[in-house]
Amino acid sequence: MLKKTALSLISIFILSCSVTKTIRPKTNEVDPEVIPKKEAVVVVKGKVVVKKPIEVVQLSQEQKAQAYIDKFAPIAQDEMRQYQIPASITLAQGILESGVGFGSLAVEGNNHFGIKCHRGWNGGKMYHDDDAKGECFRTYDDPAESYRDHSVFLSGRQRYAFLFKLNKKDYVAWAKGLKKAGYATDPKYPKKIISIIERYKLYKYDSKKGAKIVKNEKIDMVISKNKKNNIHRVEVGDTLYSIAYKYSISVDDIVKENKLENSTIYKGQELIIPKSK
Repeated sequence: MLKKTALSLISIFILSCSVTKTIRPKTNEVDPEVIPKKEAVVVVKGKVVVKKPIEVVQLSQEQKAQAYIDKFAPIAQDEMRQYQIPASITLAQGILESGVGFGSLAVEGNNHFGIKCHRGWNGGKMYHDDDAKGECFRTYDDPAESYRDHSVFLSGRQRYAFLFKLNKKDYVAWAKGLKKAGYATDPKYPKKIISIIERYKLYKYDSKKGAKIVKNEKIDMVISKNKKNNIHRVEVGDTLYSIAYKYSISVDDIVKENKLENSTIYKGQELIIPKSK
């Protein structure tokens, strides 16, 4: 009887071993072909909040570059009006030096031009490996400050003085001149700048027709004709809506008076505030 029981147990064990079942472990891996979705909160009439799934779009390099241009072209144009540096050159340098805004210096320090600390710099600092290990780079509270510092940096140093004798529309001469003046050590720097300008047609921002540039003389003329206009210097946190509310005017009034192409404003920008009607 004991032998029969033992044989039965052995038979069951052998049978169970012969039957296999594949169990797929649970995984959190995302199918690379599927774009993940997130939920967005949408407020509709009657204060009903609805959750609606939206797709997370992964931008291509071209899309990133175009987004960068759309955001910073007005700033580059304003710098050109005030400092006579071609907007195409400024934008191309910003795209190259900042990695279309995604480089560590741009993300962590709002430094879009790779400007190093140099003697006499009292602003923010961060350290980054470049030509040498642990070099000191300037940091800013806002990217627009980086653009302004770039203009001041070029216009205030003697070694760049010859650039301002060049035609503002001659971006090729400017690109080569920057390398000649020692702005960059990369021997291919001019070629890269020229390539970016031509690839994204940045030269259109250097012309009055293409960029719809408003010259300083016109702004001065408007002020002289109507001395009741105010000048508002944009601060961090300002929006066109908050500025319009402050002066009891409409956003459209500000846009028309300053010939703005979009709602992008930046710290330090001077806006003409028309008198309230």
